Amino acid sequence: MIRLLIADDHPVVRAGLSGLLSDEPGFEVVAEASDGDEAVRLATATRPDVVLMDLRMPRVDGVSATARIAGGEAGSPPPRVLILTTYESDDQILAAIEAGAAGYLLKAAPQAEIVAGIRSVASGQSALSPQVAVRLVERMRRPEPEAVLTARELDVLRLVASGHSNKQAAAALGIGESTVKTHLLKIFDKLGVADRTRAVTLAMERGLLG
Repeated sequence: MIRLLIADDHPVVRAGLSGLLSDEPGFEVVAEASDGDEAVRLATATRPDVVLMDLRMPRVDGVSATARIAGGEAGSPPPRVLILTTYESDDQILAAIEAGAAGYLLKAAPQAEIVAGIRSVASGQSALSPQVAVRLVERMRRPEPEAVLTARELDVLRLVASGHSNKQAAAALGIGESTVKTHLLKIFDKLGVADRTRAVTLAMERGLLG
């Protein structure tokens, strides 16, 4: 028996899914949640095998709730989360998968596809609607945009690369030390790194300091 928790802020949708899945052999709907926070609490209390999670819900959205559940907040091993939503933008798909979702299906999918997706996720596999799979493949093939650093950010990074401290870099550029720190934080964000060493290494690999 696959125990299910349905998380959706629309009562009609929850009722429809509950009725549809309760009639399906081997499925049991153990709880329904109207927002992400309630989904986490009920997942903790009822220990379902699979959580059917909508994305856009009040208070706590589906991505945040998925991250909490997949991260172990609802118990270990965590329930598997299957996103079931009407939304399919690239950013939403990636955010859900990165949060730990085991699958991503659209509500408009045929009943057989949804049922098969639940069974697949419950068995430890993944489940992606054809449209979502295509979007993910296209996104992976798309090259990441190169980070563009301003002239002043490059000045700061060159000084850091040559061994200057924040204070020394500030003196060399005639700016405040806090301004140097601000530039470094922007550099870290643009390069996707967390420290000076990695920022310099990555910038050199990309030829930004040449």
